[in-house]
Amino acid sequence: MEKIKIHHEYILSSGSIEVLWNMISMPSGLELWFADKVTVNDKLYTFQWGNNETRTARLMNSHQYSYIRFHWTDDERGTFFELRMEEDELTGDYILTVTDFVEKGDEEEMEKLWNIQIKALKREAGI
Repeated sequence: MEKIKIHHEYILSSGSIEVLWNMISMPSGLELWFADKVTVNDKLYTFQWGNNETRTARLMNSHQYSYIRFHWTDDERGTFFELRMEEDELTGDYILTVTDFVEKGDEEEMEKLWNIQIKALKREAGI
């Protein structure tokens, strides 16, 4: 089935760029909002949710304080998910752009999932 690329933008009130970067790039930060357990072996990140769901993603690229991009190893297409941070020059807030791929027809469900995840990220980051 065809996957389509989606983008969602979230405003993160001014906070520490170091804290936000650690929340989206470090296993300990990702465990606070994205997955229950995250382990890293070289460039392979293993994400675990509950007792039954585990997925592995390869770190494709990252630039400190800017973005991190992963490719799910169980998806042979050129899909990825990316978390990109930019500072709004006027407000000083950070804009987190999530890029992901989803099966056609599942866009609304994926948006709801990302909204829940980002809400947890904001809570854990204290913003």
